[in-house]
Amino acid sequence: MTMVSRMPCPYTAILFDLDGTLTDPADGITNALAYALRKLGRTVPARAVLTRHIGPSLHQTFMQDYGCDAATAQQAIAWYREYFGEVGIFENQIYPGIPALLARLHATVPLYLATSKPTVYAERIIAHFGLAESFTAVVGSHLDGRRTDKGEVIAAALALASPDERAHVLMVGDREHDIHGARANGIAAAAVTYGFGDLTELRAAAPDVMLHSVAELARHLVG
Repeated sequence: MTMVSRMPCPYTAILFDLDGTLTDPADGITNALAYALRKLGRTVPARAVLTRHIGPSLHQTFMQDYGCDAATAQQAIAWYREYFGEVGIFENQIYPGIPALLARLHATVPLYLATSKPTVYAERIIAHFGLAESFTAVVGSHLDGRRTDKGEVIAAALALASPDERAHVLMVGDREHDIHGARANGIAAAAVTYGFGDLTELRAAAPDVMLHSVAELARHLVG
């Protein structure tokens, strides 16, 4: 039987976004957003509108999209977490093929989780799905609102990597914030289109590569 050789992973470290990249959290996030908006006394928009808020920081969402001042946004976030921390966190599904891909990558290259979601939630989610062992570190935002900008999250993840690991890093995400954050830190960026960023948004962000399925992502990373 002829053996087919596979190319090694071309990167020295890979940073993965969580929501829309590794898991589909739409039910939990949209339900938590709806809960918070009802508490605010606002009309809850259609689910298609709510899903557009998956990715950016909650503080940004409530201030920019719902006209909240800083104090009201913080209260809205508290209500969001009231639902999400108990129920919504597990209204979540992992994309088929992701566990196998992470296991293959983990054997050859360091993996870091870089998410705008609070670190404590991200750690619970990847533990729930049995993915924690694949990651060298989990870097997210703080519950007090610090480090929600994706560029800051990526910078914090890179600070944990060794000089050799930082030689050729790739950020993988599904929203423009992931691409802009990668650019701000001088690393390569891959956009996956099966998440929550639309094609217009992602093309405008100009990633190094666009990948349309988990299978395409796997071929790009491990051949």
